[in-house]
Amino acid sequence: MRADRLVAVLLLMQSRGRVTAAGLAAELEVSVATARRDLEALSAAGVPVYPQAGRGGGWSLLGGARTDLSGLTANEAEALFLLAGPAASATPEVKSALRKLVRALPQTFRDDAEAAADAVVIDPTGWGERDPDRPELVRVLQSATVRRRKVRLGYEGRSGERTHRLVDPWGLVDKDDVWYLIAGTEAGQRTFRVDRIAEAEVTELTFERPEGFVLSEAWGKVVDEMERRRSLLSATVLIAERFLPVLRHQFGRHCEVERVEEDGRVRARVAAPMALSIAEQLAGWGATVEVVEPEEVRVQLARIGSELVERYRV
Repeated sequence: MRADRLVAVLLLMQSRGRVTAAGLAAELEVSVATARRDLEALSAAGVPVYPQAGRGGGWSLLGGARTDLSGLTANEAEALFLLAGPAASATPEVKSALRKLVRALPQTFRDDAEAAADAVVIDPTGWGERDPDRPELVRVLQSATVRRRKVRLGYEGRSGERTHRLVDPWGLVDKDDVWYLIAGTEAGQRTFRVDRIAEAEVTELTFERPEGFVLSEAWGKVVDEMERRRSLLSATVLIAERFLPVLRHQFGRHCEVERVEEDGRVRARVAAPMALSIAEQLAGWGATVEVVEPEEVRVQLARIGSELVERYRV
């Protein structure tokens, strides 16, 4: 979560003096864009974090490598804790880190910093839902990753068939509350959904990550490949402009606007792995969306409509 990263960024900068966005991304196992946004957020909030352009540049705390977190001004400390304090789901380790940071501040700043940390609450849990919790299996795999221990997995594929394999856990990724394990296998790098791992036995066998491996970059390639598979087929649709934001939300990056027609409707292209996938997502729109092409999507929509009419005929 962001509170973890903000604290970690400052501690890394304190110990190293100067860092790059790419270096932070590798260290914190996030994308370079995320690391850069965190650095810019700290800078914009008034924390003395400044970029230096050119060869050998990067980001540094004002004052160089010897700058200590206790050297923050009152306004800077307040800004930091406004950024890092709100997460209702912060882990005990994060809360402990924040308490230690508070104790590192001069006494005159502590009250304001503590008040800032408690000024805003971000609760990621929806109404009627349980608090999100990191699965115990994730903790086991995370420990194996840090300790560089091979893991024997019992993994259930989409068909339900269970296979067993010995893997090198290289890193974990949390994407929209779904955890993925990126690991080395005899067949090369593979990605496993943690919720499909039926069993995991941490062994005493050790491994080393491949030289130059960066988790954020590896995950980026996984995402690119998944998005490519999800957009194998595209369809042209017409929709009223006022409904376009909903269509974009439904298809995400696989919705591209082409132009506005003379009748005021928007011509857009949506994509999915196959014609049936597009038809299933558009069926609920009824006549609100018109599919121009391809014909195979129109055929699938007609079939779905006929089935509904037959089922619910009165």
